[in-house]
Amino acid sequence: MKKPLLALWKFWSGMSLVLRILVGLIIGAILGLILPGWTGISLFGTLFVGALKAIAPVLVAVLVASSIAKAQNGLGGRFRKVIFLYLATTLLAAMVAVFGSMLFPMNIVLEGSADGAAPSGLADVFDQLALNLVSNPLQATASANYLGVLFWGIIIGLALKKMASANTIQVVDDFAQVVSTAVKWVIHMAPLGVMGLVYKSVSESGMDIFLVYGKLVLLLVGCMLFVALILNPIVVFIFLKRNPYPLVWQCLKESGLHAFFTRSSAANIPVNMALCEKLGLDKDFYSVCIPLGSTINMNGAAITITVMTLAVCHTMGIEVSIPTALVLCSLATLGACGASGVAGGSLLLIPMSCSLFGISNDIAMQAVAVGFIISVIQDSVETALNSSSDVIFAATAELSEKENKAK
Repeated sequence: MKKPLLALWKFWSGMSLVLRILVGLIIGAILGLILPGWTGISLFGTLFVGALKAIAPVLVAVLVASSIAKAQNGLGGRFRKVIFLYLATTLLAAMVAVFGSMLFPMNIVLEGSADGAAPSGLADVFDQLALNLVSNPLQATASANYLGVLFWGIIIGLALKKMASANTIQVVDDFAQVVSTAVKWVIHMAPLGVMGLVYKSVSESGMDIFLVYGKLVLLLVGCMLFVALILNPIVVFIFLKRNPYPLVWQCLKESGLHAFFTRSSAANIPVNMALCEKLGLDKDFYSVCIPLGSTINMNGAAITITVMTLAVCHTMGIEVSIPTALVLCSLATLGACGASGVAGGSLLLIPMSCSLFGISNDIAMQAVAVGFIISVIQDSVETALNSSSDVIFAATAELSEKENKAK
């Protein structure tokens, strides 16, 4: 009996996380239809969301501090340009998500209400930002005040960069890796968590719940395809003054397709390095900017954070003005740059953006749970966009510098 169970466990653990989540989703839907009302099954979903709620603020704090402490100074023109491209296109992707969400507003199934009144104008947004930013850093982490976590993460990261030794910075980076590993372990429990979440949704709402999820997936994927096929080529054309699609198609085919299945920008770094070499880029340049891009070039993550946050706002009846949406875009861009390199890492940044609108952590984490249900498609497309864009903009920055020098 022991050997068949061991063989079954090896088979299960050898499957990709995407397939395991899909299996959990199917089992949860079937059980929800034939055995509704069993609290023991939905408990798996409750425990999974609870674990994410506990670890997410710590993850944001250490990743942001570590990233800033390790950032390099004195970069040349190519590096400044590629960093600009990474950050600017991430911001533009968030704006595309805002536009898409306003054209096609989404409702998702949530329980509860916002903590307080929604911001009525830009002044209220900045007041709320200021109050949340300067809260006690330990209290901000414990209470999941993501704005405070982000602010103090930046401050501590800058202080480490200025004052700390290389060994101390390495210790901080090691701790960030430890927390990331803990998150990976939690995410490996996603199949059981998704099973419990889908079971509860199907038990209460029937199979109609998948129509809601399907519309949300279409909006997310639509925004990402717009960025990949329209926005990115326009940016490349502005800098290179040539047909951008040969470069874009090659990067999507050789980098994006691989990243779609690995669902990890970090795991796709060797593929991107090989593609950069094939494109004839300078190794000293791409060996730095490709790993950097896997951290700060997060177009897909910015779209996910923005769309999911606005879906929560629309469900809660919170009006979002254009100026407030622009603040959300900036916050989503900063959050996306600190997204974990593990599958589904961007979903853990949704509560940070939701806190801008006075939405409680409990409600925001329900949106994260929905994100894990649709992550079979969403996270794969998101990673494909993120990873292929790393090479697109690295090539754009280098080729642009070469052309400027040749003039």
